Amino acid sequence: MKTHIHQADLAITGMSCASCAGRVERALAAVPGVTAPSVNLATGRAHFTLTDPKALADAVAALEKAGYPAETLQTRLEVQGMSCASCSGRVEKALAAQPGVTQAVVNLATGTATVSHSAAVDPQVLARLVSDKGYPAQVQADHAPHLHDHAGDATALRRAFLIALLLTLPVFVAEMGGHLIPALHHWLHMTIGQTPLWLAEFVLTTAVLAGPGRVFFRVGIPALLRSTPEMNSLVALGAGAAWLYSAVATFAPGLLPEASRHVYYEAAAVIVTLILLGRWLEARAKGQAGQAIRRLIELAPATARVERGGKVVELPVAQLRAGDIVRLAPGERVAVDGELTEGRGSIDESMLTGEPVPAAKSPGDKVTGGTVNGGTALSYRVTATGGDTTLARIIAMVQDAQSAKLPVQALVDRITAVFVPVVIGLALLTFGIWLAFAGIGDALVAAISVLIIACPCAMGLAVPVSIMVGTGRGAELGVLFRRGDALQRLADARIVGFDKTGTLTQGRPALVHLATEGIARDQALHLAASAEARSEHPLATAIVAAAKGMELAPAEAVTATPGRGLGAQVQGHTLLIGNAAALTQAGIVPHSALIAQAQGWASEGATPVHMAVDGRHVAAMALADPIRPQAARAIAELHGLGVRTAMISGDVQATADAVGAKLGIDRVIAGVLPEGKLAAIRDMGDGTVFVGDGINDAPALAAAETGIAMGTGTDVAIESAEVVLVGGDPQGVSRALRLSRAVMCNIRQNLFWAFAYNAALIPVAMGVLLPFGGPQLSPMLGAGAMALSSVFVVTNALRLKSFA
Repeated sequence: MKTHIHQADLAITGMSCASCAGRVERALAAVPGVTAPSVNLATGRAHFTLTDPKALADAVAALEKAGYPAETLQTRLEVQGMSCASCSGRVEKALAAQPGVTQAVVNLATGTATVSHSAAVDPQVLARLVSDKGYPAQVQADHAPHLHDHAGDATALRRAFLIALLLTLPVFVAEMGGHLIPALHHWLHMTIGQTPLWLAEFVLTTAVLAGPGRVFFRVGIPALLRSTPEMNSLVALGAGAAWLYSAVATFAPGLLPEASRHVYYEAAAVIVTLILLGRWLEARAKGQAGQAIRRLIELAPATARVERGGKVVELPVAQLRAGDIVRLAPGERVAVDGELTEGRGSIDESMLTGEPVPAAKSPGDKVTGGTVNGGTALSYRVTATGGDTTLARIIAMVQDAQSAKLPVQALVDRITAVFVPVVIGLALLTFGIWLAFAGIGDALVAAISVLIIACPCAMGLAVPVSIMVGTGRGAELGVLFRRGDALQRLADARIVGFDKTGTLTQGRPALVHLATEGIARDQALHLAASAEARSEHPLATAIVAAAKGMELAPAEAVTATPGRGLGAQVQGHTLLIGNAAALTQAGIVPHSALIAQAQGWASEGATPVHMAVDGRHVAAMALADPIRPQAARAIAELHGLGVRTAMISGDVQATADAVGAKLGIDRVIAGVLPEGKLAAIRDMGDGTVFVGDGINDAPALAAAETGIAMGTGTDVAIESAEVVLVGGDPQGVSRALRLSRAVMCNIRQNLFWAFAYNAALIPVAMGVLLPFGGPQLSPMLGAGAMALSSVFVVTNALRLKSFA
């Protein structure tokens, strides 16, 4: 057998010396199907020969394992004409077989193909490859969110259905009406005659097949000739066979036995009409499934008022540049991300945080594209445009998740790969068996019923449409799945580990208690804040923040002792602020009541700070990182779902234990560095989820089976996680878990229906129940059942829209 040779070229990352290049070459040479690898350190590229195109994915995996991952590009194609799982499977196989492509994932629900490939592959070549297979494709523009026009599809299908219905009704009434009302049958044959009646039915049915039903033949027959039959092929074969047999009975009846001279025009016409009805209803339902991402896209305004050349001009948002000053009118939507430069007001950020209370904004604060200004005119400087804005990144996350393929899809792919050929084989077998025991007409009807009742559409939609609705609903609730497969893994979670600071707590210290002896509380706070105003220590910042609204006094002779505290002169008083050791060291006698109070606060996880004025201990303060208001409820909700909880923190054990006790966390691991968090996650075993927000959480987020990042955290943490909670609410963890379980339950329901439907009705269509007195499905009933099976799957998935 002739071996096909392909040349491959990959951009390699991480090479810094000749030894690196040598290791890359050796890693590639060890991959079966890869020959003659040549690595150029200067260009950072590896060139090699493939004797098996499938070896490219193994080569990429080998490079990843060696520590020199290949740089891959990602192209998203918009694909038209895919109507069933067989279609999407063929597109996926064609793309995956292309040299230079490492992965191809086709989503039937969204009409997209996401392709990972080397830089040597031209995206336009990928689009032409798919188009040549009979599915017109085009490359999606950069930063342009793809939203398939299901509304346009529904309009076109509705028009086709109505035309087919008008043409089919006379044929249906003439044939089936005669069976139901014998008098009508006799009247038609007496008035019109059988031959003219059949001729009229021939004309009307031909119009149905050549007009609204043309799509089945235009796509299905070429696919059949290429030996890659799909759903349209089944419809074309079934309707075409019924029409052809009827045409022979009409124009050349002598070719058929006298007992078999019947026409089945109504079957051919009704099959096409009912399937068009099903596809119309399916397109309408798919449009509803994509409403969540459509609403996200519509949040961004089309234009903005920008200061240019000393004037304010209205420009399309696409023309905004970083550094532009944008004027924001009351009630107007923020166009892109920026930083407030003028004005004070409030902005409704509920689309991001879910919080109904608008956020107060002043100069220097960040504003986010898509949020809504309150009643004050503001100005802001543009900091991000295009695909770099928060809203664009959210849309991209949702789209990536919707395009993903869950592990459960593998079973569906294996079945749909052989489904249509098997159905055609069963139809031929049915025809042969019936022909042996009955007439050719009965054999034809049974074979057509088998072709029409089979429905790979429901199988193909069972998983992606649930993902599409579920991830869209998650986005509305502030839960972003960056990777669709996280949906399946999260549903099996057994234990959730939380970082403490910034995740279960606010992430910044605050003054939580203040006790005084011989001095007023306000005076103590005023003196302490005045002294600490010169310090950048986080605890000092918390004291100053607690005195917000007070007019602070100037501090003099400010001295700071690391690990002890701060001394200063304020309004003629000598102040010492620090821990108990600082008081003792300064020769100040601690006040027993204040010390006892401070020890109580420390046992609860707070940091005690003491203040002495003119050598006398007069105040004790407790500073702590406040627990988020929703944290306790978040832990309780997880316990209610049967999931254990843990807290992994770098803080001291006493503080971590105090927070864990307040929240009811099952296990507390404290005093660990980032690598310690990583080890703790690995020790927890299967079904582990980790929730964090900081750079130091990134390794643990990546190591956990599912990493959940707080949207208020660092970009590094977000990039390391599979799920992002936009508003930073820890209750989003239980919401994400419940959503994933609901989606997986919905997928199982869809798959059960899709497989059970075909497993039960194909044998019935073949006639296996007839010997036992059971029914046999007619082609028309089969068409109706097939059409409604896809509608059922999509409608069932739409129930996820009501998830709360």
